[in-house]
Amino acid sequence: MDPVRNPYTPNAGARPPVLQGRDDLLEDFRLLVQRVADGRSDKGYVVTGLRGVGKTVLLGEFETIARDLGAVVVTYEVPKAPGSLTRRFPALARKALLEISPSARWGERARRAAAVIRGFKARFDPEGGWSIEYDVSDAMSVEGVADSGDFVADLADLVEALGEAARAEHRVVVFLIDEIQHLDSTELSALVIAKHRVNQRVLPVVFAGAGLPQLPAFTAEAQTYAERMFRWPQIGRLDDRAARLALLEPAARLGVGFEEAALAFITAYTEGYPYFLQEYGRAVWDAAEASPISLRDAEDTRTTVEAVLDQDFFSVRVAGLPDRELGYLRALASLGPGEHTPASVAAAMNRSGSASVGSATARLVSRGLIYSTRRGYVAFTVPQFDRYVRRTFG
Repeated sequence: MDPVRNPYTPNAGARPPVLQGRDDLLEDFRLLVQRVADGRSDKGYVVTGLRGVGKTVLLGEFETIARDLGAVVVTYEVPKAPGSLTRRFPALARKALLEISPSARWGERARRAAAVIRGFKARFDPEGGWSIEYDVSDAMSVEGVADSGDFVADLADLVEALGEAARAEHRVVVFLIDEIQHLDSTELSALVIAKHRVNQRVLPVVFAGAGLPQLPAFTAEAQTYAERMFRWPQIGRLDDRAARLALLEPAARLGVGFEEAALAFITAYTEGYPYFLQEYGRAVWDAAEASPISLRDAEDTRTTVEAVLDQDFFSVRVAGLPDRELGYLRALASLGPGEHTPASVAAAMNRSGSASVGSATARLVSRGLIYSTRRGYVAFTVPQFDRYVRRTFG
C-alpha cells in the first residue's frame, strides 16, 4: 500500500485517526467544564494509566472540548526536573490572565491578579529546593497576598486571584497538566490545596491532567484529603471491538480492508493497547501489497513491529540503568506479565526477602518504570515490558 496515504499515527500524543473507547471520559470532562461555567463546584479530573494507553491524546481532546465551550486553556507537560511547576506556574497564570482579558481592558480583579503574579520570583536553594520569593520593591505588588515565600500557601492565593479575575469576566480557566507524577510532594500538595481553595470560593478554575497509575497514591501521601479533590479515572487497553475498529475504520476510509484472521492476530498481539495498535497498523499497511490486508501480511510484519517498539518505545526506558536495577527488571520480567511481590523478585535474583531489594524497588518506582499496584505488589508501568526485557536481556 502507498506509505504516503498510511492513516496510522504511532506518535507520542498524536490523535489517532479514530479515537475509540474513550467517549465516557470525554463526556465526563465536558460536563465538568459546563458545571463550573454554571457557577458550580466540582472535583478535578486526573486520568491515570500505563504508558501508551492514550493519556496525552485524551488531554488534547480535553483542550478541544474546553476551548469549544469558551474556556481559557493552559497546558503544561511536567519535565523530569525538580521544582518545574514552582518555576513555571506564575508564567502559566499570566498566560491565562491575558487570555481572560487583554491588559488594556483589565478591570479591578484582573489588575489585582496581575499584581499578585508580578510579585513572584522563583529561587533555588540547594538545601531547600525551589521556593517563591515576593518582590516587595514592585509598586504593582499586593502586600500580604501570596507573599509568604511558601509555595504551597502562595499558589492557593495566586489561583484565587486568577479565579476571581476569571469570574469577573464570566470565563472559566482550565489547567491541563501532563506527566503529573514528575511533580514533587510539595508541588502536589500545592495543587491539592489550590484546588481546595477553588472549591471553597466556588471559583471558575478547573484542574485536570494525566499521569502514571501510582499518581493517586503519591498525591494522597502528599496531602491527606487529595482523594476528595479529584476523580481518578484509570484507562487501559481497548476491548476487542474498539481495538478492531481502531484498525478497520482508518483503512476503510481509504478503501482498504482486513481479513478477519489478520485482525484477530494483530489485536491479540497488541492486547488492545492503543499505541501498539497504531504501530502495528502503520507497519502492516506499508508491508501489504493489496487489500484486504492478510494474515500473512500481519505475521510477516511482527518482526518489524517488535524492532520498532524495541528501539523507539522500550529501550529508552532502560538506557543508563545501573546493573543492579537492570537485574531487578530482568527478575521481574522472568515472573511473567502482571503484578508480583518484591519478595518474588528477590527470589528470582537469588536474594533473601523483599528487604534485600527494597532500595532498588524504590528507585525504579521513582524512575517511573514500576509502580505499586496494591500493597505488597509491583508491576511494570509500560505494557508488555516483560516481553521486551526477556527477548533483549534474557
